[in-house]
Amino acid sequence: MTEQKMSFKSWLALLGLSASAFIFNTSEFIPIGLLTHIASDFSITEAHAGMLISVYAWVVMLLSLPLMILVSRMEMRRLMLGLVGLFAAFQVMSSLSNSYGMLMASRIGVACSHSVFWAIVSPMAARMVSERHRSIALSLVATGSSIAMVFGMPIGRAIGLHIGWRMTFLSIGITAALIFIYMFFTLPILPSRGRFSVKKVPALFKNKPLMGIFILTIFFATSYYTCYSYIEPFMKDIVLMPNSLITTSLMIFGCAGIIGSLLFSKFYAEHRYKFNTTIFLLLTSCMLLLLPLSFSAAAVIGLLVLWGIVSTAFNISMQSEIISHTTQESTSVAMSIFSGIFNFGIGTGAFIGGQVCTHLSISKIGIVGGALSIFALAYWCLFLQKYLKKAYQTIKS
Repeated sequence: MTEQKMSFKSWLALLGLSASAFIFNTSEFIPIGLLTHIASDFSITEAHAGMLISVYAWVVMLLSLPLMILVSRMEMRRLMLGLVGLFAAFQVMSSLSNSYGMLMASRIGVACSHSVFWAIVSPMAARMVSERHRSIALSLVATGSSIAMVFGMPIGRAIGLHIGWRMTFLSIGITAALIFIYMFFTLPILPSRGRFSVKKVPALFKNKPLMGIFILTIFFATSYYTCYSYIEPFMKDIVLMPNSLITTSLMIFGCAGIIGSLLFSKFYAEHRYKFNTTIFLLLTSCMLLLLPLSFSAAAVIGLLVLWGIVSTAFNISMQSEIISHTTQESTSVAMSIFSGIFNFGIGTGAFIGGQVCTHLSISKIGIVGGALSIFALAYWCLFLQKYLKKAYQTIKS
């Protein structure tokens, strides 16, 4: 008989993974909320400070696959605890940074733990429950990421504004240590199913549905972070929002992500292709509308609500598609490639956004990001949607 309800132990373990997703996501994007203050402290430009985002993302891109292959035979509970411990240590190093170089080095260390974390957290969540509860498990992990945008990044930004950005990183490190202790007592032992070697990598790249998902992810992540990486200075300089309203707006953005997670769990399974088409169209529209709506703070906040919903839904839906089109043995490695590609998009988008700010105007980040997103939307509508539908029907039959 199919399991009807998740056990209490499974819920506790999933909450631990959700909390770890919260802290990793908070850490990844906290420089966005503190960009102006880090730049001012080190007497550098915002575009220079933005390289913290780009280099972090590029390190994840380069190391996700080799590190995941290196640790693929480790028992997953031990691996997760090691990653969270390493993460906490480098956050403390960030808080002690007295130079831009030291801060960059500590962020590279955090990126190393990130490289493996996002490759295993969703497969771990999926393995801890029955197949019928997989969407709920993935949504819980995504909710942790969204809550990071609701509370993590805005609270981190508020701490940075009042007692310095270094205390933000220290607070993240302390929180990570507490999550480590919680997961030590709640995570189950999960033997690795990923006895994966370098020799098996070419087979993954011959998986055409998987490659299509990766190409789409490059397009969308690059376009998205061309715009989003500089949303804080955009709201300050173009929309003329006060600091308190910027923090509130970022919280609203993250809260909307929780709605996106709920919508995914409700509609994705039965309407996966219509669901994806809708969120891709809305993502493109949100970026293109950023400048036209910048005359009104209320209008921009309303746009951020929609943007937060669809951005979270996009991330979960792509992870679900990857799990659907890979074997259990290769899922973690495929997810590590996805993480690397996504972070390539983050880094490239942040770099493009920095160039837009430097050579054009920060007001143009939405236009450039939206224009790039049109290519992704066209790729999905004209090619990938039909191909994935056919491949998925083959798997089911």
